[in-house]
Amino acid sequence: MAVVTAFLIITAGAVVTKGQNRSLAITRYFDPVQGVSADDLVRRALASNGELAAARIEIERGRGRLRQAGLRPNPTLEVEQTTGRFTGSEDERETSVGIAVPVELGAKRKRRLELAQAELEAVEVEVADHERRLTLEVLTVYAEALSALRELETTESLNQVDLQTTRFVQARVNEGESAPLELNLLRTEVDRLRSRRTLVEARLTTVLLKLKALAGITDAEPLRLREDLATIRQPAFPKSVEAAIAIALRNRPDLQLARLNEEVAEAGLKLAGASASPNLIAFTRYSVSRSAFEDTPVGVLRDQDKTLTFGISVDIPIFNRNQGNKAEAAALISQARIRRKFLEQIIRSEVQSAYARYEAARSAALTFEQGVIARSTENIRVIHAAYELGQFQITDLLSEQRRLLDSQREYTETLTERYRALADLQAALGGPLNQR
Repeated sequence: MAVVTAFLIITAGAVVTKGQNRSLAITRYFDPVQGVSADDLVRRALASNGELAAARIEIERGRGRLRQAGLRPNPTLEVEQTTGRFTGSEDERETSVGIAVPVELGAKRKRRLELAQAELEAVEVEVADHERRLTLEVLTVYAEALSALRELETTESLNQVDLQTTRFVQARVNEGESAPLELNLLRTEVDRLRSRRTLVEARLTTVLLKLKALAGITDAEPLRLREDLATIRQPAFPKSVEAAIAIALRNRPDLQLARLNEEVAEAGLKLAGASASPNLIAFTRYSVSRSAFEDTPVGVLRDQDKTLTFGISVDIPIFNRNQGNKAEAAALISQARIRRKFLEQIIRSEVQSAYARYEAARSAALTFEQGVIARSTENIRVIHAAYELGQFQITDLLSEQRRLLDSQREYTETLTERYRALADLQAALGGPLNQR
């Protein structure tokens, strides 16, 4: 009797057959040497993401506004020509040239600069928060990719084991030692796993395309992952929730933006107050007038006068003292303060949630690694050996295999949740966690 023996080796990280390396299908998506890590993708995204690049241009716009805010008003040149040619007095004419220089009172320029500077700082922090959110998005999608890759490897490995077992059962059927029903049941399981594998691979391909879009990688450029969910080195993080909250309240860019928005609103109120001060315009004018007197005893007398005029003009703030803009600016301060306080509450909640999720996922992962997976692996090994000796039915082996596959999926979900919780905690703290 021809017998093909298959030994199933299942580790906490993956499911593989003894002596068999990763399949060609898996190597299309995974390369432990030349593949990309999460850090690689984050750096690529921060350098190449189109939306982030567009957001950074806003900083240049803010610098332009700051430069414009420091410019003084331009002087005004006035040229005036008066003639009596069209009114019957051709000899009467006057030419004047004047210049008017606006003088800003009430420290308007200083207040404009303060407002523009505060707005520029707010834009810079807003871009930093955009980077924080993009980093979180990349890490979240990366976790989905690792999850799909691990499930694909698990499903494919089990499928390969079932194919080997199929050859063993086929030999037993040919020898009349097993019923054809056992072979049909096993082939059904093979087809089911093959169908599942197709769906998982499609999900992995979709997630990788999303990663490429986030990181600014072209469709033609290959993307292979380097890391594995079960073996990724976990970074260190604050030892208590209170310490984590303190770090978040100190480092979060969006909270810094909320505080700067308060400063912007306060600078706007100061500018509104300064704008209520009257404007002063100093001017001078040089005039040359020529006239002629015809009806005189001595004939036509011509006269030419040259004058230099000085003066100022000042607005009189009787009706418009910028009351509306002042009221709006005061309301903006209250609005910004309320938003900042609310955001502080949200940040505390986000840190507490991510911290608790990580602790729960870490504990669950240890349970899977030390208990569930190890016991399921041993059960499969024992049942497989007993089946070859004729002590179990094929249905017993398939049932235990399905339980193992379910356990592997749950373990993958747990590892994914642990990774996402760490990514959320990093985003909640406002910066990368320190590596161990």
